[in-house]
Amino acid sequence: MWKIVIALLLAVLPSLASTAPIRIKDLVEFDGVRGNDLVGYGLVVGLNGTGDGLRNAPFTEEMMSNILERLGVNVTGEQFRPKNVAAVLVTATLPPFARAGSQIDVTVSAIGDAKSLLGGTLIMTPLNAADGEIYAVSQGTIIAGGVSAEGDAAKITQGVPTAGVIPAGARVEREIAFDFTTLDTIRLALRSPDFTTAGRIENAINSEFGRRVALMQDAGTVAVDIATANMRSPAHVLGRLENIPVEPERRARVVVDQRSGTIVMGQDVRISRVAISQGNLTLRIQETPLAIQPNPFAEGETVVVPRTEASIVEEPGTRMAELPDTSSLSEVVAGLNALGVSPRDMIDILKSINSAGALHAEFLVH
Repeated sequence: MWKIVIALLLAVLPSLASTAPIRIKDLVEFDGVRGNDLVGYGLVVGLNGTGDGLRNAPFTEEMMSNILERLGVNVTGEQFRPKNVAAVLVTATLPPFARAGSQIDVTVSAIGDAKSLLGGTLIMTPLNAADGEIYAVSQGTIIAGGVSAEGDAAKITQGVPTAGVIPAGARVEREIAFDFTTLDTIRLALRSPDFTTAGRIENAINSEFGRRVALMQDAGTVAVDIATANMRSPAHVLGRLENIPVEPERRARVVVDQRSGTIVMGQDVRISRVAISQGNLTLRIQETPLAIQPNPFAEGETVVVPRTEASIVEEPGTRMAELPDTSSLSEVVAGLNALGVSPRDMIDILKSINSAGALHAEFLVH
C-alpha cells in the first residue's frame, strides 16, 4: 500500500529564520577521529537442529574438525554430521580511541544454509582489520533478530533468524597506532559540503577563540590551527569547538522513494508557474481459450479455439490546473495537494515538472 510522507521542514518558523542552530560536532567529521571495520570467520554451536547441512556447507565440517583438533580431540577419518553448528561471518566497528580491554558490539551472519542462529553461541573468533592484523576477539551468545517455524505443509518466518548481534561481544586486543597529540592542524570534514555552511563554521570558530584559528579550504573542509588556538592539546581544542552552534545552509532538494511512495521536500524548494493535467490510461487484454470436442463416438479431434478480449479504459484524471509561482514549501505542498492525486501520481507529476525545468531543486529518485 502506497503511503506518502511530505516533510514540511521548518514551515512553522518565522520567515526571517533559516534553520535552527546545530552543533559543529553534528555537522562535521574530525580528521583522524574515525572507526575501523573488522571482520572474522567463526563457528556458532548450540543450535537446536537449525545449523548448516554439512553436505551443502563442507567448510563448516572442516572448521569444526580444526577446532576440535586444537582442543586435543582427534577426529581424523571420523564421520560426524552435527545439525547444531553453523559457519558465520562476524563484523564489527572498532571505534576511535578504543583501548585494549574495552568491549564492542558485533554482528553475526550465517553464510551456509543454516535456518536459524537463535540460541547459538559464537566460539572464540579473531577479528581482522584491512591490514590483516587481529584487533579484537569475539565470543558470546547470539541474540537473533527473528524466528522461523515450519511443519509438513506450511512454514512461517518473522524477521531474519539467520543474523543476530552480540552486545559487547568482542574484546579489543590491539590499539590503533595513532598519536592524536602530535597533530598541528585538524581538518573538519563537512558531512554535506556547502560553501556557505563552511564559511559559517569558520566564522563561528574564530569568534569563539577571538582570533583567526579556522580557515575554510573548500566546500567540505575547514582547517583548524592547533598552535594558534593556544590550548594544551588538540583534544582540548576539539572539546571547545565541537559544541559551537552553527546555522547550516542546505541545497533545495526533493527526494522520492518509488518503492514506498515517500516524498520529502526541503524548505527552499521552489516551483515556477506551470499548468498540469493528469490522467490514467489502462490497457487490458484477457485470453479465454475455448475447447471444442466432437460428439460422442463421432470422428474428429478436440480443437482449442482462441478467444481474446481487449479493452482500453481511460480513467478520469485531474483537469488542467495551474500551479502558480510559489515562495514557500507550504505553498508548494498546498498547490500539489490541490490537484487531488494519489501519491504515486504525485511522484509522476514531480518528475514531469522537473523535466519541464520548473522544479528549482535537486531531484533524487530512489
